[in-house]
Amino acid sequence: MATERLDKILAHHGFGTRKYVKKVCHEGLVFINGKMVTDPGAHVDISSDKLTIDGEEIKLQHDLYIMMNKCKDVVCANKDGEHRTVFDLIDEGLRHKFLGGDLHCMGRLDIDTEGLLILTTDGQLTHRLLAPKTHVPKTYAVGLRDSLTQEQKNEYVEIFKKGFWVDREQNESGFDCKPSELVWISDENKKQAENSSGKADCLLTIYEGKYHQVKRMFAQMKNEVVYLKRVKMGALSLDPKIKLGEYRELTEHEIEILSQES
Repeated sequence: MATERLDKILAHHGFGTRKYVKKVCHEGLVFINGKMVTDPGAHVDISSDKLTIDGEEIKLQHDLYIMMNKCKDVVCANKDGEHRTVFDLIDEGLRHKFLGGDLHCMGRLDIDTEGLLILTTDGQLTHRLLAPKTHVPKTYAVGLRDSLTQEQKNEYVEIFKKGFWVDREQNESGFDCKPSELVWISDENKKQAENSSGKADCLLTIYEGKYHQVKRMFAQMKNEVVYLKRVKMGALSLDPKIKLGEYRELTEHEIEILSQES
């Protein structure tokens, strides 16, 4: 049974300071399972208790998990003086501090990259999934500047499968790219990239997260990425029903899928 103090819960659910919460309790406006509670230090079972404030039921949750279909031209940052951020796309009612902590991005996508982005308050899960030793696979739908012959496509697949050296980019060092999986889009796998608006030529799965990695990998092949969308993280796929710039909370099953990756 996971319990938390009433004043802590209300403070983290946007009801002001603990001093204000104490006042609300003393005014007889707080009920747990239909029973008035005047003690702000009372313990609440987050998983089963029903909490109401002045007749309004409060949704109790320790952590928040969001799946977003990130659009271009927004950045994965809390604040940015030049661009909109992914947090600007989220309803203000979800931006308060939860019991688990502050809402943050589980990894980042570049400003011109679309697709699957997880935002959560669960710092422990984020740490486990992003740890270098975890090697959670991430799949991207990629559109390329140059069209290729079948022979060239086969060559790309073999090179990516073995891993190869990627040159430095500005202040970022070069690195030995780990083996990855490159699949050219055909009628058989088109569904996996169906929400890429027909802009993707291939699906690339990588097992690390270097700076601008996908773009730099294809640049090493003398080609250029002109469209990039993350469609999968581990076993969790982007819900094709989520439109660009929109989001929804993860289901319990999806949270379990992510947790199993770590």
